[in-house]
Amino acid sequence: MDLFRTKPVERIAADAAGEGGGEGGPVGRLRRSLGARHLVGFGIGVVIGTGIFTLTGIEARDTAGPAVVLSFAVAGVVALLAALCYAELASSVPTAGSAYSYAYATVGELIAWIIGWDLFLEFALGAAVVARGWSGYVGNLLDLPPSLFGEEAPVNVGAILIVVVLTVVAALGIRESARITSALVVVKVAICVFVVVAGAWFVRGANLTPFVPPGRSSDSGGGLDQPLISAVAGLEPAVFGVGGVLTAAAVVFFSYTGFEAVANLSEETKRPSRDVPLGLLGTLGLATALYIGVSFVLVGMVDYRDIDPGAPIADAFDQVGLGWASSLVSIAAVAGLTSVILVDLITMTRIGFAMGRDGLLPQAVARVSPRTGTPVRMTLLFAALVLVMAAFVPLAELANLVSIGTLFAFLLVSAAVPVLRWTRPDLERPFRVPFSPVVPLLSALACLYLMANLSLETWLRFLLWLALGLVVYAAYGYRHSRLRREDAAPRAAGTA
Repeated sequence: MDLFRTKPVERIAADAAGEGGGEGGPVGRLRRSLGARHLVGFGIGVVIGTGIFTLTGIEARDTAGPAVVLSFAVAGVVALLAALCYAELASSVPTAGSAYSYAYATVGELIAWIIGWDLFLEFALGAAVVARGWSGYVGNLLDLPPSLFGEEAPVNVGAILIVVVLTVVAALGIRESARITSALVVVKVAICVFVVVAGAWFVRGANLTPFVPPGRSSDSGGGLDQPLISAVAGLEPAVFGVGGVLTAAAVVFFSYTGFEAVANLSEETKRPSRDVPLGLLGTLGLATALYIGVSFVLVGMVDYRDIDPGAPIADAFDQVGLGWASSLVSIAAVAGLTSVILVDLITMTRIGFAMGRDGLLPQAVARVSPRTGTPVRMTLLFAALVLVMAAFVPLAELANLVSIGTLFAFLLVSAAVPVLRWTRPDLERPFRVPFSPVVPLLSALACLYLMANLSLETWLRFLLWLALGLVVYAAYGYRHSRLRREDAAPRAAGTA
């Protein structure tokens, strides 16, 4: 049963204060230099990116019609429920690693490893996907050769360049990263507001009728392309109608992924008990409002059947005669994608740092540089992984894999709230989820339902990744676990 040993909250707090270490020596302490506005900047920086500029058009045209607006609202509600759970845990246990650390404190080491491994999938694939998208947008905007930029390139040089540049920024320091992210956020939020305001003049009622197109059978049929819930219940896959709205919600949930990066930065926040909940809820509130506004304007400007899935917003302005506005949209997309890559790199590194501090990954790689206050080696290691995937791995189907990884993490975080309230009722909770355990239970069930609407193929890939993670844990993490070795030392002394 030592696979499910939990790490006491007091030990987590001691590690966050730089008092931990283990036999390999202390890994060091991250610098506390962020406030609520920095956290909202990081949150918006990672959330508003690929989803709003691409998935909106694809899901409106193929799955939900104008009701894609409702899909974004449903996904936003699920994300908000999960954010409330993150806010309570992050204010109570302000540490790097977020969901990984919360799982370690509540359900044990093995589950914590699984969720940490799962988060690597989310952020590494997310960064690689967005880097390839960035390369394509920049190539089109500046008319660069497709043999170097975009999906046709055998080696995506554009993706490599942006990953290298942002790795340097991430390694230099958290304040430097915050400044660059904030500047990029201002650009893309301003242009998203412009899209809503300018596009509202061209919204036509005929394009919004019927708002929920009648449901029909999916052209994809059965097989691995069908949602898990259809395969289990024996239902025929459908698009449009209520089923199409919910299926689209599961896919556009990708647009909300990454807001948990705010919780990952709690160990670098000056007043985490106050600022982290503000950062999480501020991020979700602003992102949901922008998503609903932009998606409504898009399906109101053009008939959903005529939407260009590749560049839906820019093409919509072209169709109404505002071609010059499409350049602004491309600039917003480039700014948005740049900030997403940067925050993904930072977040992934902090999860690796927390796991290295616990001995589940090599401590030598997790050490914080005294000069920059960041885990430079871990940053370089994960950046190399992202760089390889961004250079060679195509984009197809990766968004769904990121979605299922995120929903799985949210499911475990939602479950951790009532578990920690039961096991540690004495723990100080500056922020408390209202109506617990009802809200955490609703959050967990909503995440599970959206996961069930993803395809069998996505589930198979996800389970394969988790199986690989268990092999790595058995080969390294279990034997080098700091908690296991520290707990075993007194027992060994007692039998000596």
